Amino acid sequence: MSISFLIVLLLVIVFVVIIGCLPSNQDINILRQTQLQNIESIEELLPQTQCGDCGFNGCRPYAEAIANNTADLNRCLPGGNETVKVLSLITGLDIKPLYKKTEKYAVPQLALIEEEHCIGCVKCIAACPVDAIIGAPKQMHSVIDAYCTGCELCIAPCPVDCITMTSTP
Repeated sequence: MSISFLIVLLLVIVFVVIIGCLPSNQDINILRQTQLQNIESIEELLPQTQCGDCGFNGCRPYAEAIANNTADLNRCLPGGNETVKVLSLITGLDIKPLYKKTEKYAVPQLALIEEEHCIGCVKCIAACPVDAIIGAPKQMHSVIDAYCTGCELCIAPCPVDCITMTSTP
């Protein structure tokens, strides 16, 4: 056997070992699919208020951050301590108390637009993350109670302060 033959044989063996150690596309797809399932199962547990109190722009981005271990479980104020406990069971992460105390979500609330003061500016419609407010420009707006999550994001943009929060019936 010549030395060049042994070198070529050794290179082929090293090449085969390296190729065998690389993850296949199938492995990568399985990992992505598992990650997606984790995100979806976490998102299903969140209250879907899209309020942003967690610091994320909605429940889906917060679920993604939890799945990627870049956010704590204790940031969902509308979900409260019960949501933290369930998230802890699913993710295996430690239970922590809510990151801040609030009474905002103690009693479920709905937005109420005072019709006699509404000027139809549509700023509340743009602010509502769940499309619970309907109306046309320069016309009175209304809240669809079944869709309102009580996030209060519609209050600040209203230039005439005609939106208040009321307890759910």
